[in-house]
Amino acid sequence: MSLEQPTFEHAASPRTSRFRTLGLVALGLVVGVGATLLVRPGARHDEHDHATATASSPKKQMYQCPMHPQIIQDHAGTCPICGMDLVPMDGQESAPADVEGHATVKIDHERQQLIGLRTELVAEGPVGGELRALGRVAVDETRVRKVNVKVEGFVEKLFVDYVGKPVAKGQPLFSLYSPEFVSAQREYLLAMKTQQALAGGTLKGSGTDLLEAARQRLMLWDVPKDALERLEKTGEVQRALILRSPISGIVTVKNVVEGARITPADIPFELTDLSRVWVQTDVYETELSRVKVGLPAELTVQAAPGRTFKGRVAFVDPVMDPKTRTAKARLEFPNPGGLLKPEMFGDVLLKGPGRKGLIVPLDAVLDAGTSKVVFVALGDGKFEPREVATGTTVGEKVEIRSGLKAGEAVVVRANFLVDSESRLKAALAHLSHKSASPESQVGASQPAPSGHQH
Repeated sequence: MSLEQPTFEHAASPRTSRFRTLGLVALGLVVGVGATLLVRPGARHDEHDHATATASSPKKQMYQCPMHPQIIQDHAGTCPICGMDLVPMDGQESAPADVEGHATVKIDHERQQLIGLRTELVAEGPVGGELRALGRVAVDETRVRKVNVKVEGFVEKLFVDYVGKPVAKGQPLFSLYSPEFVSAQREYLLAMKTQQALAGGTLKGSGTDLLEAARQRLMLWDVPKDALERLEKTGEVQRALILRSPISGIVTVKNVVEGARITPADIPFELTDLSRVWVQTDVYETELSRVKVGLPAELTVQAAPGRTFKGRVAFVDPVMDPKTRTAKARLEFPNPGGLLKPEMFGDVLLKGPGRKGLIVPLDAVLDAGTSKVVFVALGDGKFEPREVATGTTVGEKVEIRSGLKAGEAVVVRANFLVDSESRLKAALAHLSHKSASPESQVGASQPAPSGHQH
């Protein structure tokens, strides 16, 4: 009897197992690629439909606080700062402007009335022709005379006895008793007798020289010719010397009284001729180029309403005042009747050759530091900031050298509010552009790194 051993199926060989694994991997790759090709067109179509729907759908209404424009929400409500109701925004993006830091703004008609906005047209007008300044009447220093004496003596009689009294040329001021003056007259009479005694001899010339020397001495003491002639005719010595006014004017200084002793070093009187006066005015650096010697000028004062005095520029100070940053200009004016009095103030108008140019009100130009900006009305409530170059200032107007055209309307009132709105619009547009930039989106889409990585 034979015992049969059980038979067992032999295990698969290693080579067969490797082929089976490779087949499964290849089948998985084929299935994955096919699924991707089937799904991707649909995904592209969905993305296109989503983009189309987003573009065609209306933008979401945003709300803003009228007092705090930085408060912006996507729903109606109240401002967390002041509690005012938020108002709908117009939804229009700020148009770019050529001026850095500014943007074109739109302000409806009701809001324009609320803030008092006003515009004015750019017009052509005279530029650089007239210059107005404040003037101060002063004494013409070339018309001031100090009265003195050439010989020591005592004041016997005073004919002009107070300051401010008008005097005429040749009018007696005071009489002076001087022993030296009396002695000089006697010497003159003695010289006359000596000349007459030597007239027929060989010393005739010596007598003439002696008489002429005595005569010159009296004339150097300001003795009038009529007094010398009277002395020659009568032979009588005058007790006092009468001093007369050398000019017509008024007495501005009086340093003498009757009985006073005066010497050649004293100044008994000072006289000033006010028939012509000076007017001093300050000229700023920006206006110096327009002020020239000989330029015609006009002066008006409150003391003579309706009357205009004609004069001219006589002098421009070559040195600036370091405190006021101005230069003094001196004008000359005739003063008939003495209406213009020293230390009186008046309005000076300098008339120079002018030219045509574009002018706008001074209030229309805003100083932005390194540039000057105006806001031009474009219509439909839009205002565009525009950089301009200014020139000469003419009263309440300023010349525009570039940046504007004749006939354009510029904001002349409430432009500071418009400027604030323009700057805010530009800043918000810059922030919106920065937040929508690809760099910020990429940074926002990347997840924060985890503390543990496996």
